[in-house]
Amino acid sequence: MSQYVVVDPFTGCEHRRFPGINDRQLDDLVAQAASAVPVVARSTSADRSGLLAKVADLYVERCRDLAEISVMEMGKPIAQAIHEIEFTASIFRYYATNADDLLADEPILVRDGRGEALLRRAPLGVILGVMPWNYPYYQAARFAAPNVLVGNSVLLKPAPQCPESAAAMQQVMQDAGAPDGVYSTILASDEQVVSLLENPDVQGVSVTGSERAGAAIAEVAGRNLKKVVLELGGSDPFIVFSTGDLDATVYHAATTRLENTGQACNAAKRYIVHDDIYDEFAARLVELFGSDQLRPADPRLEETMIGPVSSTVAADRLADQLARGLEQGARVLVGGQRDGNLFAPTVLVDVTADNDIYHEEVFGPIAVLHRVSSEGEAIALANDTPFGLGAYVFRADLEQAERVADRLQTGMVTINLAHGEAPELPFGGVKRSGYGRELGRLGVDEFVNKRLVRKA
Repeated sequence: MSQYVVVDPFTGCEHRRFPGINDRQLDDLVAQAASAVPVVARSTSADRSGLLAKVADLYVERCRDLAEISVMEMGKPIAQAIHEIEFTASIFRYYATNADDLLADEPILVRDGRGEALLRRAPLGVILGVMPWNYPYYQAARFAAPNVLVGNSVLLKPAPQCPESAAAMQQVMQDAGAPDGVYSTILASDEQVVSLLENPDVQGVSVTGSERAGAAIAEVAGRNLKKVVLELGGSDPFIVFSTGDLDATVYHAATTRLENTGQACNAAKRYIVHDDIYDEFAARLVELFGSDQLRPADPRLEETMIGPVSSTVAADRLADQLARGLEQGARVLVGGQRDGNLFAPTVLVDVTADNDIYHEEVFGPIAVLHRVSSEGEAIALANDTPFGLGAYVFRADLEQAERVADRLQTGMVTINLAHGEAPELPFGGVKRSGYGRELGRLGVDEFVNKRLVRKA
């Protein structure tokens, strides 16, 4: 039986252990989830939207307590943890408010004129969610809210370091009145995840995590003909040609890299800056990265913007990436220091294609800065990555910004904007960043039976 352990990454002290689920308990939960599907399918969209609205209310009511769990589990700064809970509530609220529109039948024009046709959404069944540690509430909401709305039952497997937040989410769903089996937390092992994908009652799986985890789960799901959604890594470019407010652009560049201590798949990990403003941009970026306001500190303090990375294992991995990068020719402009699980915000330059960091995702407060001399060079550099999640383009000339955006090989792009996520906006990538979409209307459509109904 696997063990789920909460270790405070700031102090290094073990907080609590949770026993994993045994095989018999897991089988019982799957059976209960499967039995719930036809029951919920007979409920109305108003019933399900009412449940989601109550969930949203409870997240708001319990915001501080839930946020403090994230601080303990993965070192998220408390102010950012509170923002995550608020965003989580807004996701449940979005699906509750828009249920009728999102679930409405879609008429299809029958060209031969014989009768009428429509698409009607019906639940698929039991859907497994394999969730990460970096945004435990938000990621679970992206997966669970649309699936509960359409009438699926969900099994949520949290990251091994996030059992306490998973238990808190389970309690929220229970207190909101979710029917038995609709939402179940499973503290499962990797081997048990494989058994779930082999279970005929489980109809699909959504994975947010590493390339390695996504590929392994997708392989098993493929063998068992299960629908898969993958939201994996990213190495998002932040492209700057010109700007009317350089200070604001540099601030956006820093915060999109350093939010959640740089542990976000869609963080701006590579700055690609035109030669015309490169020197000034670099000078201001170095000044900001080295400032007291971005000094790593206790995540429980309201003013802290950078906390520890999520674990000693993550810190060791990050230190190894940095060491290899420097050995292979990279140079530090600012930062580079480590103190336990605290890493100083760091900017690297001289990272060329023969450097490992050029191709890897760096999951921590380390950014790479590139100088380019043309639009074509910027686009080529931005696309020269195995990932394709998101991108940021900053350009005073909106026509050029849109032209560049259209040539980027990413699932998402924002122009002259940072932190543009919203519940109604689809989230997902291409290439090795995965496939499928979460949030918005597209999030509803990933795990539904889009049944054709044709009438004479």
